[in-house]
Amino acid sequence: MEKIAISKYVRISPFKAREVTRLIQGKPAITALNTVALIPRKAARLVESTLKSAIANAEHAEQGAVNRAALVVKEATIGEGPTMRRFWPRSRGSAGRILKRTSHIRIVVSDEA
Repeated sequence: MEKIAISKYVRISPFKAREVTRLIQGKPAITALNTVALIPRKAARLVESTLKSAIANAEHAEQGAVNRAALVVKEATIGEGPTMRRFWPRSRGSAGRILKRTSHIRIVVSDEA
């Protein structure tokens, strides 16, 4: 049984967040939680909250609740969200563009190997 958790419009660059999700794919859920808890990055905090949500979704499912020890991170992907564009004043009346990127974090946990 697969359960999904999605966090949308998270204010972090997808490139930075993908570094963290690569580390947890295919690992048992408890090991992935411990791994993410030790990483000193903003992306790790955001992925950790989404992973906790996916585990809770699997544990409290109406049909076929699963023990957290049996769960494996089947898929952890970071999609690109909308980009906010801001402008910063530059010399001689011009402006420099600042791109504030957002991400969509999607984590799938499963009890099948």
